This record gives sequence, structure tokens and C-alpha cells, in this order.
Amino acid sequence: MHLFDVAIVGAGPAGSAAALAARRAGATVLLLDRADFPRDKPCGDGIAAEAVTVLHGLGVRGVTDGHPAIERLRLVAPGGTAVARPLPRPAHTVPRRVFDERLVRAAVGAGAELRRHTVRSVRPDRDGVTIDDQYRAAVVIGADGAGSVVRRALGNDANPPGHLAIAIRGYAPTANTTEQVIVTTRQRWPAYAWEFPLGDGTANVGYGEVLRGEPLSRAYLLDRLQQLLPTGEPTGVRGHHLPLSTHRPSPAAGRVLLAGDALSLINPFTGEGIFYAVLSGALAGAAAATGAHDVAGRYRTALRRRLGRHLRHSGFAAWLSKQPRVVDAAVDAAARNGAVFDRMVELGLGDGVFDVRTIGRIASRLGHRHPATP
Repeated sequence: MHLFDVAIVGAGPAGSAAALAARRAGATVLLLDRADFPRDKPCGDGIAAEAVTVLHGLGVRGVTDGHPAIERLRLVAPGGTAVARPLPRPAHTVPRRVFDERLVRAAVGAGAELRRHTVRSVRPDRDGVTIDDQYRAAVVIGADGAGSVVRRALGNDANPPGHLAIAIRGYAPTANTTEQVIVTTRQRWPAYAWEFPLGDGTANVGYGEVLRGEPLSRAYLLDRLQQLLPTGEPTGVRGHHLPLSTHRPSPAAGRVLLAGDALSLINPFTGEGIFYAVLSGALAGAAAATGAHDVAGRYRTALRRRLGRHLRHSGFAAWLSKQPRVVDAAVDAAARNGAVFDRMVELGLGDGVFDVRTIGRIASRLGHRHPATP
């Protein structure tokens, strides 16, 4: 049985970023995924500029080629107040069938060995980690999504109600080519619908809300989408779970690390996960490539230094926004002040934090009956 320096379970954005980082450090890398690429993945398809920056740091260019920049965001608050402003940095809408294929091919091009394999067991021991009695590595990275097998092998259950969202995604015709649109609602808050244009006359459309313990049907989710954002009948409708970062397991134990959705790195404020995936994957790959000795400690430290303050702020924002009136006030403040809008976007799509001035401006709009005109 050949021993790899690093084995990565899951070849999505987190896994491919981990493979790229580990290969740049000279490690031998095995990349396992149950699917052949290209393959579809239910998602909003939004690629924030911060994610592209991380990938540039890994030597990957062109992941958004052929998909025009989206330079504006329109956000509608639960009470109806709206703001529409230029994004601090342009975003893109790239179907995951395209985006993930580009990343995994970049990882293979960098020297990672990609194999199709459905992982069922992960067994760490003193000298390494065995996967399904077929593969062995000094360090294993679990980047296998919301239903992560690696996460379960470490004894971590799925996120409980209140910390797990469900969403549906489809594609529909649109005349909108310039704006990302997010429409929130007081009904079953926190919940929202979105429209992210691809630039070709279609848009990724969807609806999601936080689960509270009871199952939600496809028909219900589609009905909510149509009520908030009438689009006609979308095609390619698929559902997916989003494990929110407000309930994260330990990022590592011994020789096994977790990244991306397997680590519940989904922004609780917006549902964004691609930036978290490529960043945590890159940090995990870099840590794993330096050897098994205290790899868990090195990875925890790297995550804390890079994302710790941001995750505290996004968690605090999620707690505050349990009250829809706080979101109404935030959107009102963002409509009045571009700096507030930029802070909200950076917190929701990247690794931004709030400052005292922004919090003060939002607080000053609490309870106002005359919101800004969008």
C-alpha cells in the first residue's frame, strides 16, 4: 500500500485548494472523490473576489473566465427597505460544474493524483491514516462536504437544528445582468431568496432558510422562492444543506483535519461558503505538507490567525440578526452610508469585521419609521 504525504477526501473547492497548497510545498498528494468531473453541485454559484484572491495565491488563474463580473448588489430587508450599491470588489457567478472542474484540473496539473473513490472509513493510528484499507497517508484532510464521512470518523455529529440551513437552487431566464439580488423575509426568519445572473440571460435562483427540526418539502421551498422572487419555473432544481459556522466541530484531531463544509464553514449571515472553502483548504494543505508532528495544532493556529476574529464577528452578527428589525436597521444604514454597505458585504462574503462606527450607525436606525429610499 503506497503511503502518500497527504490524502484529501473530497475534490471540491476545499479539497482542490488543499491539494494545490500541499503540492506547492512539495508533498505527495492523493485526491479522492466519489464523482467524475465535471459534475453539478447545488449552490448559489456566487464567487466572491476574496475567493479568487486566495486561488491566485495558489497559482490558479482564469477560474472566472467567460463569466462577466457582477459589480452591484441589491439587498431587500425583511421589512422592505432596500439598498443597491456597487460591491467593494466585483463578484462572479460561475456554475459549480465549471468552477470545480477548473480547480480540480489545476490540482491535477500541479501533481496531485486524482482517483474516483467513495470513502467509507477513515482509521488513524500512531503511524498514519488508512482509508478503506486501500489508501494510506501521513495526514488526511476531510473536505467531503456537509455529510462528511471524515467528520463522522472523528466523532462529530451533523449540525443540530438552528445551525443548519436548507436551500434549493435552479436556473431561470432573467433580464438582469448587472446585480446580485437578495430578498429577505420575516416569514420563518432567517430566510431569503436570491438571483445571481450568469451574464447569458439566465440566473442562478434559489431560496433557503434555517432548519428548526421539522423537514421542509421541495414544493414548500419552491413556493417560497416564487413568492419572494417570481422567476417562472426554474430548471435543474436541486437541494442542499448548509452547516453554519455558528456550530463548528474541532478543526483537527491527531493526523486528521477538516476544511470547508465538513468544518461547518458556511457564513451564518449570508450562506456563503466558497471563500471559506478555498481558504481553509489552503491552510489545511499547507499545514499537512509540513508533516504529521503537531499538524492539528499548526492548523488550528493558522485558522485562528486568519479567520478567528472574523468568525467571532460573523457569529455575533448572526446572533443580532435573529431580530429582523436589526437587519432592517442595517439595510437602512447601508442605504444611507456606503461605508456601512461595504462593511456588511465584507463580513458576509469575505473575512471582514464590524467596527464601532458601523455598529453605531446601524444602532441609530433602530426603530426609525422612515427608512432611506432605495
